[in-house]
Amino acid sequence: MVMSDKEVGMTVTGPRRLARTAMLLAALALPASLLTTSTSASAAGTLTMRGADVSTAQRALDLGAKYYDASGTAKDPLDILKGLGVNYVRLRVWNNPASGYNNKAKVLSYAKQVKAKGLKLLVDFHYSDTWADPGNQNKPAAWAGHTIGQLQTDVYNYTYDVCNSLKSQGTTPDSVQIGNEINVGMLWNEGKVVNNDFTNLSLLLKSGYNATKACNSATQVIIHTADADSDANARWFYDGIKAKGVNWDITGLSYYCPWHGTIANMGSVVADMKSRYGKDVVIAETAYPFTSANADSTANSITTGCSGYPLSWQGQADNFTAVQNAARSNGAIGVFYWEPTWYAVTGNGWDPADVNNSGNGWDNMAVFNWTGHVNPNIKWTP
Repeated sequence: MVMSDKEVGMTVTGPRRLARTAMLLAALALPASLLTTSTSASAAGTLTMRGADVSTAQRALDLGAKYYDASGTAKDPLDILKGLGVNYVRLRVWNNPASGYNNKAKVLSYAKQVKAKGLKLLVDFHYSDTWADPGNQNKPAAWAGHTIGQLQTDVYNYTYDVCNSLKSQGTTPDSVQIGNEINVGMLWNEGKVVNNDFTNLSLLLKSGYNATKACNSATQVIIHTADADSDANARWFYDGIKAKGVNWDITGLSYYCPWHGTIANMGSVVADMKSRYGKDVVIAETAYPFTSANADSTANSITTGCSGYPLSWQGQADNFTAVQNAARSNGAIGVFYWEPTWYAVTGNGWDPADVNNSGNGWDNMAVFNWTGHVNPNIKWTP
């Protein structure tokens, strides 16, 4: 996602509001400077979930992409991120994406590498064949036309199957998200919140929660919205599901300052969520641009920054540090950077229906530049 769409009802056309229309036919030159190198709330003070969503890394590596640490040494991106403080990896799972990536089989494969590195695993269920966010919550094609009763069974069986398959190969997920940025529900239209009625959504969330706990009782369930910008919206949502008896372990919020406003306001939302529901809170997604320039023919999703944080390596690092500090000081237990490894690699496009030819609107938001070198200033800190 990521602006609050509860009020505006906008339609999103791709991840992170990626523009479908190619705006630049030639890549802009990369600045020379860039070519180098549980269930109850925990005590405030430590980020125990220091995460990175690297869902596009698997395909990038398959295409031959290289990643370099601050000294210019080529390494596995998981090793580079772990060296910068990452202890948790988030992987999205789509039901049957046309690209074949981010499906169950690919997640199972990459989970082995994640766990082999000693990293924890968060599985992000979109319950879709493509991107799910506040403006898009499309059912998988296999579930099209299903009633709410059938969808409850679909969610339970699919969640259990993915979780149990991971467990069976020794890579049990440490946490899962039941839906991605579900500000007004998921599996539309049956699971959409209309006229403040959370009934259908609550049934789906209960199915996902129950399936997860049946698979492994210690796996933490996150319910994730993009409401870090608005305490009123966050209360509306989480009050709504709580009133219907929905259980969850961790409250997840997305925060991107160009879309979600000040870091201070985000901190106040985090503090209220923790206090109001007595549950741990994580910033499940955040990121910041290191440049306004564009690496390919797909327009960047974000081209402006926030006051006090220039679009530079240092500005990106300082913004991420500030987000971590605000989250931590207001009681959050984790912060996840969204797609730090997704630099522009031909064939690793945003559209699973045309992954080879679609571009990347996040190339200026990754923590690796357009030659695969990591931002030497960025750190994940407890």
